[in-house]
Amino acid sequence: MAISLTEYISIRRLVAVSNDEIWWEDNVATGSMTELDTSAYPIDTTDQLNIFEAYQKAFVVNGAKLGVADFINTKLSTADIRPNDSTNIAPLHGTVLTGGTSGATMIVDYCNAVNGAALVYGFTTSGTFDEAGEVITGTNISGDPTAVSFTLDALPVAPPHWYPWTVYNNDEATYGVMPNKAYLGCLYNGRTVLSGNPESPNNWYMSRQTNPWDFNTNATDDQAAVAGHSSDLGELGDIVRSLSPYKDDYLSFGCANSMWTLFGDPRRGGAVRELSLTTGNFGANSYCWDNENNFYFWGNNGLYRTQIPGNPQCISQFKLPRLVKTEAASPLTHRITLVYDRDRHGILVAITALATGVNSNYWYDLNALDEQEIGAFFPESYPATCGVYSGVYYDSNTPSLKGMLLGNTDGYIRVFDDTVKDDVVGEQLNAINSFVCLGPMPMSAIPQRNGTLSGIDLTVAGVQPSGDADDSNDVDFKVYTARTASKTMALATANTGPNIAGTFAGPGNVRGTTKRQSVRAENVVFRLQNTAESESWAFENMYAYLSDSGRKK
Repeated sequence: MAISLTEYISIRRLVAVSNDEIWWEDNVATGSMTELDTSAYPIDTTDQLNIFEAYQKAFVVNGAKLGVADFINTKLSTADIRPNDSTNIAPLHGTVLTGGTSGATMIVDYCNAVNGAALVYGFTTSGTFDEAGEVITGTNISGDPTAVSFTLDALPVAPPHWYPWTVYNNDEATYGVMPNKAYLGCLYNGRTVLSGNPESPNNWYMSRQTNPWDFNTNATDDQAAVAGHSSDLGELGDIVRSLSPYKDDYLSFGCANSMWTLFGDPRRGGAVRELSLTTGNFGANSYCWDNENNFYFWGNNGLYRTQIPGNPQCISQFKLPRLVKTEAASPLTHRITLVYDRDRHGILVAITALATGVNSNYWYDLNALDEQEIGAFFPESYPATCGVYSGVYYDSNTPSLKGMLLGNTDGYIRVFDDTVKDDVVGEQLNAINSFVCLGPMPMSAIPQRNGTLSGIDLTVAGVQPSGDADDSNDVDFKVYTARTASKTMALATANTGPNIAGTFAGPGNVRGTTKRQSVRAENVVFRLQNTAESESWAFENMYAYLSDSGRKK
């Protein structure tokens, strides 16, 4: 027997929302973007907005604005979807339609009316519907009567399309009711999920499996739509702030002061269990997973980590115990976004003021785990126009376009580029102010005794006599001393009035250089940095020459 196989290629497209506009990647090879026409049903980015992918579409959840960016279906238009009420019915979800003259076939996905003028969206399986006036016919697998017959009043339109997200046929009597408002959405176990309804903040709503247009919770089959208020699971006892699906295994609800997880499907023995009763989740995008299925989220006391099921642990308290008080972020005024970067194996925690873009960020480095399995935190800040409002790791079909993407205050999408030595802000290049503080450390091996620093030796990284392009530029150093460790660290952080300062030269510094300068104190911090435009820096090693001196205090 001859076997014929058709290869289906998965094509990933980037969809971005900014300034009341939706843009989509029209050429996945080059990453070029085109604006989607949303004029007939405009969105409002001054309001909270979430977007998720399902069934080759992007579902936009924007308060009272629920919309669909459809990248898979062909649109058919007719002046009357049911010209004979006694013998015809509007096509149902899954019905196969055939063109009378073209012979083209389509599987119906969505229709926006029961009768009269209507738009039909479906996946074209063969041929092309090619003319206005063509009669389209089909047979519904259910419904009475079952025949479908209507006439096109316009040429078919290829994707993408933008239209309101409503129940099928806009027929709430048959397909249920969607919430008047929603600010959270996701795909879980084949169901589109909504929550964040101000009119019912503890509630959640799930569509029928494989049918995002059916929210009829009165149906009783296993695939039927379900909601918190209509199920044995019930509504949550807290205000829902985030939806965090993990494959089809479980769905976590991040609430204001608690965390809950749905295991399985609510129509087939699913159960909601507590994840934590002592912390909640900050917001809709304040979570991520790493490559080992660890779940991270910003909770009441900072950054938490857990596996599900598990007991969330506040990992920031070990390194940054005052983090939450220092940031003073509120869901009313700030957005906190967590993004796992697969390439650099770390998590960006971005804290941005919504009104101004002023930001404070932390790179949580998973490459630097200590004996407690706690990584290192590196504080970062970006220009206000580059404040992070959203982020995603984009697994593009084009290898050169893969990576972590950040949506910024000014509407640009930015990336971390290891080959560039300046930040790009609008059309301007900005120098990167990069530094590290080593210490505080005692200057004497004897407690509470002064020590003497007599010299510093540092080898700049990667230097060769020829001066390769990847060689480090100059490394500036500053030395701060004080009686107490906390005072020494405060001086180094303020970056004013160092005891000693100087520069280790970059290219050509093959064997390192020793700086012979002396200072006496009890504690010391070494600050290494480079703030020059179009420069980067690194060092191989550093030695400090310390000796005991003075008397015990």
